[in-house]
Formats: sequence, C-alpha cells, structure tokens
Amino acid sequence: MSTDIEHIEIRGARENNLREVNLRIPKRKITLFTGVSGSGKSSIVFDTIAAEAQRQLFENFSLFVRNFLPKVPQPAADAIANLNMAVIVDQKRLGGGSHSTVGTATDINPLLRLLFSRVGQPHVGYSNQFSFNDPQGMCPECNGIGQKLGVKADGFLDMSKSLAEGAVQVPVFAKWENAMYAASGFFDVNKKLSEFTKEELDLLLYASPRKFKAKFNGNDMNATYMGIIEKFTRAYIKRDLKTLSPRTQKTVAPYLTMGPCPLCKGARLSQAALGCKIQGKNIAELTAMEVDELLPWVKSLEGAAAAPLAKTLAERLGHVVDIGLGYLSLDRPTDTLSGGESQRIKMVKHLGSSLVEVLYIFDEPSVGLHPRDVYRLGTLLRELRDKGNTVLVVEHDPDVIKIADHIVDVGPHAGRKGGTVVFEGSYEKLLQSKTLTGQYLERQLPLKETPRRPKGKLPIRNARVNNLKDVSVDIPSGVLTVVTGVAGSGKSSLIHEVFVPTTPGAVVIDQSAVGTSSRSTPATYTGVMDDLRKELADANDVDASLFSFNSKGACETCNGLGVLYTDLAFLEGVKTPCETCHGKRFKDEVLEYKLEGSSISDYLALSVTEALAALGSNKGAKKRVPLLRKLEAMRDVGLDYLTLGQPLNTLSGGECQRIKLATELHKKGSVYVLDEPTTGLHMSDISLLMKIIDRLVDEGNTAVVIEHNLDVIRSADWVLDLGPDGGSKGGEVVFEGPPTELLKVKNSLTGAALRGEF
Repeated sequence: MSTDIEHIEIRGARENNLREVNLRIPKRKITLFTGVSGSGKSSIVFDTIAAEAQRQLFENFSLFVRNFLPKVPQPAADAIANLNMAVIVDQKRLGGGSHSTVGTATDINPLLRLLFSRVGQPHVGYSNQFSFNDPQGMCPECNGIGQKLGVKADGFLDMSKSLAEGAVQVPVFAKWENAMYAASGFFDVNKKLSEFTKEELDLLLYASPRKFKAKFNGNDMNATYMGIIEKFTRAYIKRDLKTLSPRTQKTVAPYLTMGPCPLCKGARLSQAALGCKIQGKNIAELTAMEVDELLPWVKSLEGAAAAPLAKTLAERLGHVVDIGLGYLSLDRPTDTLSGGESQRIKMVKHLGSSLVEVLYIFDEPSVGLHPRDVYRLGTLLRELRDKGNTVLVVEHDPDVIKIADHIVDVGPHAGRKGGTVVFEGSYEKLLQSKTLTGQYLERQLPLKETPRRPKGKLPIRNARVNNLKDVSVDIPSGVLTVVTGVAGSGKSSLIHEVFVPTTPGAVVIDQSAVGTSSRSTPATYTGVMDDLRKELADANDVDASLFSFNSKGACETCNGLGVLYTDLAFLEGVKTPCETCHGKRFKDEVLEYKLEGSSISDYLALSVTEALAALGSNKGAKKRVPLLRKLEAMRDVGLDYLTLGQPLNTLSGGECQRIKLATELHKKGSVYVLDEPTTGLHMSDISLLMKIIDRLVDEGNTAVVIEHNLDVIRSADWVLDLGPDGGSKGGEVVFEGPPTELLKVKNSLTGAALRGEF
C-alpha cells in the first residue's frame, strides 16, 4: 500500500458484487459516488469503507466495552488504509418513542433548558428541572409523556333525560351504582341533564369522594359519592388493566382513550417549570413554535447572561432552517419523521461539531428535498468539508452531483453486470464520459403537451389534518396526478391521511421498510417462491413445504441459512458456508426432486431474466401465467439482474423500493398511490419508471404520485401543487392543472424549479 496519507486507499474490494475494486479517495474533499441502483455504490461506501472504519474504531475499546458494541465483520478486501473516524448519516428513521423529539435529537433542547435555568423568572433551579425526561422536571401526572389514558364518556349520559328517568347509563357500573346519582340528594332529579349548569355537570362527572346518607329499601345507610369520571378512573384506569378479567377489559376498552394530560395540558413538564418564563413565554411554548418562528425570537434576546447561549442556540436553529426543516417544531416526536427528515436532523447535530479530520458518510441526503432546498444541502456539505473533514456521499440527484470535488461512477450496470469503477474525476469530465451517468446528467424528459383526459374525479373535502387549511380539491381519475410542494407543505397529510383512507382498494407503495432478513429473498417477497414450490410439489407428488428453506426442506445443519455463524464474543463473528448443503440451503433428498430438469436450488440461483427464459419457453408456460407475471413485474421495474434467492438484506435502498413496486404491479387495483418512487433510482431509470406508471394508467387505473423529481412532474397529466411553503406557511393548494400551466405560476416554488430558477 502507498504511504500517501492524503488519500483513503482501497485494494481488491470484493463485498457483494464488487469486482476487485481499487480506489484512491482524496481527503478533505467532497467525493460523490454515483451509478445505477445495484451497481455497487453502497457496497464500496457502506459495506467496505464505513464498516472498516467502525471496526477499527471499536478495536480501540476494552474487551468489556466491545461486548456491548455492534460486531462489525471485516470487509472482503485485500487492504483498506488511511481511514479517519467515521460518522455515518443514513436514512434509517429516528426512533426513540414519545421521549425523543426534534429538540432532543439535535441537542437544541439542552441549550434551551440551560437558558431558562440562567435567565428564566421566577428562578426554578438547574437545567434538568426543565427536562421532561428527568424526574425533577417531568409532569408528575403523566411522567413527561404529555398524554394520559382517560375516559371517553360520550355514551355515559343521555342529556335528554333527567336522573329520575335514568340519564346515567354507565355500562360497566351495576344498576345500583347508576341509581346512586339520583339518590345522592345533590341534584334536582327531575331536571333534564341538558338544563344542568356547568357546576352541576362538573359535580356529576368529576366530584371527588364525599359521604352522604342514602335510603335503600326503606333504610338509611352511609354511602360515598364520586363523580362518574372519577369513579370510572379509580376503578379502571388507576388500576393495572392486566388485573382485570379479559371480559372486563373488553367491556371497558371502548371507553378508554389517550388524551392530553389534565395537569400539564400536553406540555410534559412540572408546574414549576411551566411557570418560569422569558419575555412572557415558557419553555413548552417555545418548543411548540416552528423553528422558522423560534429563530427570530432567540435572536431578539438581550442581556449579558443570555448572549452566549442565544448565539449558540441561533446557530443550531439556523442549521435546521438551512437544511429545509424550518417548518418543524422542537417538540415534534422523532418517530413521526420521514427517512429524509430523519437524515437531515442527524446532519444538524454534526454541523455543530468542532471535530476535524472526520470521515462523514451520507446516503442520498437529497431524499425528500424539493429542488428549492438542494442548494442549501450543498452549502452544508461544503461547510463540513471546509472544517477539514472528508465527505463521502452516495447520490443520484444531478444538482448534488455538481457540488462534488471528486466523483466515482460505479457500474457499468447493476448486479452481475456492475461492481467496477467506470469513472473517476471531476463533474466536467464526467459530462464528457460515455458512462450512463455522464450520458444522463443533463438529459431531461419532455414537458407533456397533450395530457390525458380525466374519466371522473375523486373528491377531497375540507381536509384539516396537520397543517392542511380546510383543503377541498378533486383528484382526477384515469390519469397520472403528481402531488408536489416543498417538504412540510402537506403532501403526505393530504394523500396518506385524507385521500387513501377514503378511497377503498387504493394500492399504496410508500416509503415503509421492506422486511430485509437473510431468510427473505426476491422469490419469497414477491410470491414467486409459493408458485415454484407448488409446481415442484405437483411435478413430484410430494408436500410443497419440502421446497421451503424455512420449513421441512431446510438443511438441518444450517437451518436453511446456507451459512454457519460462529460467535466469538467480543471478537467479530465468523460466517462460513455450510459444509453439509454447500450453501444450497436444502436437504440433499429435496434437491433430488426436479421440475423440467432443475431443482429448487437451481431455480433460486437464476436471475429474473434467466428464470423467465427457463419457465416461459416450454409447454408448461400456459399454466404458469401468475408466476410469469410476477417475474415480468420484476423485470419491468429494472430488477432483471437479481437472482431469485439473493437475500433482501444485500439489496440497496433503490432495489428494495422497486421490489415493493413489482410486488404491487400484478395486483388488481383501480387507484395506485406512489410515495417518491424515484428514491434510489438512477437518472437512466426514471424513463423506465414512467413507462411502468404510464402502463398502469393506460390500463384504466388512476395513479397518484408524491414526487419532487422534475422529470416525473414534467410527465404528469395533472399537477396538484401544495404550499406555498412548509409548516404553517403551507397547507394550501397553490396550483392544480397540467404541467404546462404550472410553468406560468409565479408564486409556486415547483413552477420556479420547472423554469430552472434554482
């Protein structure tokens, strides 16, 4: 290996489909990796460089600590040298549940808490007393969650009746308990509940325990009165529901609901923390503001005590705005963010770091970004580089590719036809190259001049979910509608939360994860495996479960995995091919059964193209129409190179997205909803995607696509543009009509992007 420490050097990389790749990547530069989906980009960047950087870092810790860290295997490569400490910013969604928010994930909340502990009045104490994750700061009623299990009492009272007429009908109370409210003597029993004053209703529903004399069967007796909600809460909510019988749990369940905590009203904090204010606002009110609004407030703070904290806070909040997330509030739970939003939130945390000589690795950071915001992304990546860091980016967006100092193009195609470096150099030289990326960088699909005519309309009326402002709009049926707008404008709220629930039978192909275990393959995921097993079972007159590596047919040594894992505790585990089945996953006797001369293992080793040729070119093809359609769907989405038995956990993000699309294509549906289907797709694949969508529409279906990609927008029959911006500045219909008319709309950011103004 070279002693040139100014470059990361890789020799003989062989992970997944890589073919002895050799690379020298310049340090303190932005290096961008591109190429078709499945070409090997992620294998170089994540499975080779990132994996080895993490492995070497973990080896510096003690054996005790390493026991608690992920075990990262050594990548298949002859040598990897001159690595820096790696920070990986991927598209995995942020979890964390209700206790993790945008403010906690970006480390902005700790600064706000410190500010209130120093400047807030009246003075409360240390900063942890403003944390809903700390016992000293959390609301004692809801333990800092902001919500509490409560009673949904809509059916408990008949407001048209009096107490004497039986107005109280709580299904889980005994008859005498319902009658007790009339017998208490606290109310006019002949007065209709609809005529009760607020004080009387509060007494009926919420009164705390009090004694009263009641007559039962002519005898006086002491009794305890409790309001209906109070009694129900004590009996069924303050008790552990698990102690109730299954029958009682089932009876009570319809009357239980999660609602804002009655003490903190959803703010999560103690009353002392909520009483402490700066310029008339408490910390909960500030975290509920959109960052766009919070930033000017922070900048307006004056005074020597506040100045240093305000400056740091403003810098962090400015990063959130710069990266296009100004529409978020700090109290937004992280598990409600999309993959693209999660990745950008992770970026914000690292932008505030003063570390240098770090290796930052990004996975398609433009996902979910409107063209208006892509230039902001470039500014942030350059900022990281200019601090003295090395930045590696896997990306397809031409506008992001332009900002690179150095480009590595992987290909020439995908799968077995990929895995080599086909270009290294500058953007200008890439334009002159003959690679697929070079050829498609400046190509664009034409603007559709003659859109299809709608067959009807699918109405949306008075939508007010999240930031939608009473939106009423019609989705034309029988055509391709593309829903556009900046991140946070209300696209997903309108389509996923309003349109889809009111459209029976809609086939949704969204960004949710594909199950990617080593036991899941293209054949099992698409249903091809079920058809193959049945074919083999019928041909050999045996049980179909024999042909499953997850059932009876599995090799008993490796349990159908094809490999054996040896756990070496704190050392990296070792994976070796199974010596019994030699990686074929099945028992020997199962492999004796053949269909037209091939075993189940032989079929799983075929690519989609090879399987189509083998199963579709003989007399048995006529009865295999369902199987062949599934294979054709995989071919049509550009996955013809995948082998049927390849584990899904070896596929790239773009491949996973397309295999999901292929699974839905052969289903019968009248309305297809696709959420950013270009995610992970190379520029050369966009036209293929549009052919698939056009085919769906030409067959009489309605296609609704949420998308930022300008080629997809140009190909639309109808565009529904939301905005004009994100968050509270969005939620309105800016434009609806054909893309040729959108070009003329001055207040549309999407129209400006189509005109090339960004």
